[in-house]
Amino acid sequence: MRRPIALLFVLLSLLPLGVAAQQPSSHNLEVGKNLDIFNTLYSRLDLFYVDTLNPVQTMNAAINGMLRSLDPYTEYYPEDKGKDLQMMLTGKYAGIGALVKYHSQLKRVVIDVPYEGMPAAEAGLRKGDIILSIDDTLMADKTVSYVSSHLRGDAGTTFLLRVKRPSTGKEMKMKVTRRNIKLPELPYYGFLDNGGQDKKIGYIKLEQFTEDCAKEVRRAFVDLRNRGAQALVFDLRGNGGGSEMEAVDIVNIWVPQGQTVVENRGKVRQANHAYTTRFEPVDTIMPLVVLVDGETASASEITSGALQDLDRAVVLGTRTYGKGLVQVPMDLPYNTNVKITTSKYFIPSGRCIQAVNYGRSDGTGYKERIPDSLTHVFYTRGGREVRDGGGIKPDVEVKPDSIPNIAYYLSTGGLDSTEVMFDYEVDYISRHQQIAPAETFRLTDDDWAEFRRRVVESGFTYDALSRTHFNNLVKAAKFEGYYDEARDVFDALEKKLNHDVGHDLDIHRSIIQELMERDIVQAYYYQQGAIQLDLRTDNQVRAAVQLLNSSDDYQDVLRPAAKK
Repeated sequence: MRRPIALLFVLLSLLPLGVAAQQPSSHNLEVGKNLDIFNTLYSRLDLFYVDTLNPVQTMNAAINGMLRSLDPYTEYYPEDKGKDLQMMLTGKYAGIGALVKYHSQLKRVVIDVPYEGMPAAEAGLRKGDIILSIDDTLMADKTVSYVSSHLRGDAGTTFLLRVKRPSTGKEMKMKVTRRNIKLPELPYYGFLDNGGQDKKIGYIKLEQFTEDCAKEVRRAFVDLRNRGAQALVFDLRGNGGGSEMEAVDIVNIWVPQGQTVVENRGKVRQANHAYTTRFEPVDTIMPLVVLVDGETASASEITSGALQDLDRAVVLGTRTYGKGLVQVPMDLPYNTNVKITTSKYFIPSGRCIQAVNYGRSDGTGYKERIPDSLTHVFYTRGGREVRDGGGIKPDVEVKPDSIPNIAYYLSTGGLDSTEVMFDYEVDYISRHQQIAPAETFRLTDDDWAEFRRRVVESGFTYDALSRTHFNNLVKAAKFEGYYDEARDVFDALEKKLNHDVGHDLDIHRSIIQELMERDIVQAYYYQQGAIQLDLRTDNQVRAAVQLLNSSDDYQDVLRPAAKK
């Protein structure tokens, strides 16, 4: 049976709140007084202000100003933004199924990534195609949001899309029918390279907690186990959350029926609810590592935190985001909606992992991150020490590989005005009808040499960290009066730090080339292929595999400190 939409949002699964909590009479008087002031003020403005007020615009500004004094998750959705809320709740929208980006050189919006099996891919759109017009509306000098709003629409509607393919200069017209687009919540699962060792280690990547994702994870895990998986890496990195109930059902795959996974506690009675596992588990024994990072949030933190508190998995990576608040969507008059933070959630050890205190006393929405010194100790089921506040701290901390500044500038839209990496990738795709499988694809030395030449000749520049720190050091030395007597040292250091793009490309070739290979593979094998390619060099995945290969090391992590 399908659950109501209200249950599908992150943390939502609460019934609409119908009964207000008892409030002191003084509070009610203050509410009534200030509502009277607000109504009177607006009436005066509407009557006397020199220009005619736009009531929708003025009221939206007032509402949003009020909500800014609370937390960032309490949001108002006017009538024209109702679809944004539905997309957030369900993960679905109607459009063509492609990412677009602004090309700084062309000053046009172009196709970046078409999604597999979606209208954009089925129409033959490719990375780099320049969007010229949608129906009769020209798209020259338009923003990404403007173009995206025209690509989206009601499911089943058809529009005429005119694009230009940069490799041939040919303009193409095509009719595209919008469809309900739901990005895959589970884009890839399979087996990891275990370096020739016998143990078969499965891998599941979950992107979001949308409707029925728990069934997809369960199906993937059963398939891996039937194919011989002896351990599992469950990847929640970059997963911003979604449905609370889906999180509970995912934990249920590895945890027995009847176990409390999360409890919501709020100001009103209807906000309080405990969620327990409902089904028989699939496997309560197989070793499990959950990967997390700073973008693992909300329902992802419920999943990883509950598995940690129940000593059912080792959590590996970096500290999670720290969102321990629960939101509920509610209907308002005239087809408007609001999403309100109604409670905090608490995972099995009894802790809430909310990282930020959102103050209301001064009406400005100030926020204060909870320092580690003010967090409290809780204990997992087996007696291991864990803490509240500040997200989920991993059992094993492994930082990801860092990206040098030159690679960041080349690969990030808007930072490189030359678009040299993007254009190289588009040209490469146009010259190659097919490429090797994602796991084995490599750019050749000749490919790299051509790309290097293009970058140097393009005039590409970036802010080198060493140069930034040097300039700051010079300013500090001048301010403190040391610069003149150390001028010769500064001059010598400046020569050593002379910006040489070609030299920097050679130093960081492996990382830059991996980023290009990922983009190119995604154009042929879509998101699944990009993930497969990433797994080749992912140091956090390697650390998880190494831990799972040693039963003693794995069990030692789950053992309380007193027993180690």
